[in-house]
Amino acid sequence: MKTDALIIGSGLAGCAAALAAAKQGVEVTLLTRSPHPEESSTFWAQGGIIYQGTDDSPQKLVADILAAGAGLSSPEAALLVSREGPKLVKEILIDELGVPFDESSEDSTRWDLTAEAAHSLPRILHQKDRTGSAIQRAFIEKMASYPRVKLLCGATAVDLLTISHHSVEPLDVYKPQTCIGAYVLDQASGEIFPILAKETILATGGLGRVYLHTTNPAGARGDGIAMAYRAGTRCINMQYVQFHPTTFFHPSGRFLISEAMRGEGARLVNSRGREFMTDYHPDGSLAPRDIVARGIHQMMLESGEPCAYLDISHKPADLVRERFPGIYAHCLKYGIDMTKEPIPVVPAAHYSCGGIAVDEWGQSNLHRLRAVGEVACSGLHGANRLASTSLLECLVWGTRAGAQAAASIARGEEYYFPQIAPWRYEREPVDPALIAQDWLSIQQTMWNYVGLVRSEKRLNRAHEILRELHLEILRFYEKAEVTDAMVGLRNGIQTALAILLAALECRQSLGCHYRID
Repeated sequence: MKTDALIIGSGLAGCAAALAAAKQGVEVTLLTRSPHPEESSTFWAQGGIIYQGTDDSPQKLVADILAAGAGLSSPEAALLVSREGPKLVKEILIDELGVPFDESSEDSTRWDLTAEAAHSLPRILHQKDRTGSAIQRAFIEKMASYPRVKLLCGATAVDLLTISHHSVEPLDVYKPQTCIGAYVLDQASGEIFPILAKETILATGGLGRVYLHTTNPAGARGDGIAMAYRAGTRCINMQYVQFHPTTFFHPSGRFLISEAMRGEGARLVNSRGREFMTDYHPDGSLAPRDIVARGIHQMMLESGEPCAYLDISHKPADLVRERFPGIYAHCLKYGIDMTKEPIPVVPAAHYSCGGIAVDEWGQSNLHRLRAVGEVACSGLHGANRLASTSLLECLVWGTRAGAQAAASIARGEEYYFPQIAPWRYEREPVDPALIAQDWLSIQQTMWNYVGLVRSEKRLNRAHEILRELHLEILRFYEKAEVTDAMVGLRNGIQTALAILLAALECRQSLGCHYRID
């Protein structure tokens, strides 16, 4: 199977890249492991996307991004997203796709812009507390109008194809490192086949599932990072994993409680109702995410309390239900009426600030491979991401990467495609109990030793556990029938090791990498 542009991942970054490429008339194959193209981290994004506030400017947004990034954000990346982001929100999301963002009741401004932590002014555009799903649906609907965009659902990328790794011609090992597509698993049939592409764009999202507690959906298991790592692509800043301070604390699992709630006046309190975050930062509940997450963590350690509480019950009940219908419904489902009582919350792994190193066009060090969205590291987020920059980054880098890839293809350059080695099938049945136990070992090790608070002893212990587990999983994979679950486990352990090794090398605390030694 051949295509002009292969895009792996159907969230906002992948969709933005696909739309930009499709507009230039190239053939696009958009791949997702989910049975539904809407299923992605984007779909679950609650808070919103940065637009432009009253008396706002690119310089003000740059200053906020750099401050939140703890001195590690790329000024060039911050300026790029600050200049181009609001313009693309207007041109693509508002004018072209008609995303139904919430409008203001005031005559002075059309949009209801909210504040979030570490922003110097209100500039966040939203659609209730379901901003991501509104954007995602609009993109999927729009792409259906482009006949040259082919959507493959229930298809798992197994490995990136490179000339040096997969060509049957031995002398091709001397050619420049080049990506030429991917091996893909059809989940329904079990068939594994190559898709050859002139340009490949990774948009596989995050890696939160390698942690025991996470806000991320099931697919966020580090697939893109692991595939790129094996192909020899440069990955940077992997130690900077952001933990969201507020997820619903309940035996049913974690559910994101948007930072926008604190922007609208919700207060973090302990079981006695005391606002404790001012003990750790002058901005209290609106301090940067890493500080708030560690503040909650420290309060829980010192008090022995199992969680903190987020209280918005002092606000009018109708306003709360109108602004946060999804969160309200979820909490009510489990017996918490947030208009009358505080929500129990704990931190959880939320966002990877590092990833595949890319330039301003999403280009990696591997020729013909680009990466966009959370799987990539453009330098924008530094050591700690500013709230609501993630969707904006997806839109900006996705659009730029798709447009430049399509322009390269449209120039009619010669693309070398060697004969690819056929896939060698193994038929040993996969025991789901083994996969479940291996995942639990990964997640507990990462949570306890490579989580919110790290030390040399904890990281060394994690290294011993994960290194041995990595060998066991590779032996397991070599003989097992390839399934989506097996692919995910192999990628999960590889990604966990990438985070761990980066954390071991980084001996100073910075942003969301916090060491107590």
